[in-house]
Amino acid sequence: MNPMFPVVELMDRLAIAEIKMVRTNGANQTELEWYQEQAKNYDLTVITEEFEQLKEIHNNIWNLEADLKSGMEDKHPLEEIGRRAIAIRNMNNKRVALRNVMAEKLNDSVREIKFDHASE
Repeated sequence: MNPMFPVVELMDRLAIAEIKMVRTNGANQTELEWYQEQAKNYDLTVITEEFEQLKEIHNNIWNLEADLKSGMEDKHPLEEIGRRAIAIRNMNNKRVALRNVMAEKLNDSVREIKFDHASE
């Protein structure tokens, strides 16, 4: 079976699906299983540390975005919203770098390229 996504995308989506599984009490079981099936094509033991870091980043982003996504941003001053936006940007920069490290370790030639971006 050929993977449906390059590693940079698959690992990101798998990490999100694992987090969502916990946060939604298993509501996304089918989604998670699909990504897990795709991931069987790779030796994930070589990226265990990076994958855990990726999940931590996604958890942190989820926490920072929670109020904003639920329409409760008015309970925060604009300074706090700005602080969160910068924190999310910084975490996303780390996320991009981790995804590319995982692709390299798993011998996938596809890398995420950002132009005029702090992750470069």
